[in-house]
Amino acid sequence: MSVALAANAPTTFEIKSANLPLVALLLKSADLARLSTEFAKQFGGVPDFFDHDALVIDLFSLQTVEPGANLDFVALMQMLRQYRLTPLAVRGGDEAQMAQAMAAGLISAPDATLHRGPATPAASEAAPVAQPTVAPPPAAGALVIDKPLRSGQQVYARGRDLVLMAMVNPGAEIMADGHIHVYAPLRGKAIAGARGNTEARIFALNMAPELVSVAGIYRTSEVPFPNAVLGKPAQVRLVIGEDGEKLVIDPLSV
Repeated sequence: MSVALAANAPTTFEIKSANLPLVALLLKSADLARLSTEFAKQFGGVPDFFDHDALVIDLFSLQTVEPGANLDFVALMQMLRQYRLTPLAVRGGDEAQMAQAMAAGLISAPDATLHRGPATPAASEAAPVAQPTVAPPPAAGALVIDKPLRSGQQVYARGRDLVLMAMVNPGAEIMADGHIHVYAPLRGKAIAGARGNTEARIFALNMAPELVSVAGIYRTSEVPFPNAVLGKPAQVRLVIGEDGEKLVIDPLSV
């Protein structure tokens, strides 16, 4: 037999479980000067790329490349706030690093998890330099641009795909949280999956970019593109395999 018991509840508040979406910074070096330079290169021209996103600093990769590295967490947090990031937590550090992080005002978040897309079959072309951002897949709908982009112009499709119906000239930069479609020559910089979507792709009818990037893995024209794709219809995608992350460039049949 069930018995109902009388109870009193606070009238001014309730405590509930909540999930907070976080951006993760996978730190691979304790060299903050270099980190600042690379952040400026990647995000300096897009002041609204982040919108005061809550951030967890992930130190697992740092333990592999620079075990026991001494980090200035106060300076690191100040630098991140300049890009409208809000550092809240840290994970993966050794005992000394975690103590320093908590002394700087961060909390320990050992249970924070990173979201990555599924691995795809292995293929050929690669350029492994990572940029750490993690985000859910973009919402439906695309930003469509009908006019050519000149050198110095930038377009960012936040939370969606980007479609361009005209040329992206050298010196122009296009970014999207989802896919990028260029139905014309692509000769500037194209950054897809800008907030960590590893399944994003770049499509172009004439692939001749200065730089392509998917989820932070990039390749520049300093390494010549194969003749099979240079100046031809092609797509760029990210492959995640046992040997790491690779950019793969495939010709398209149109």
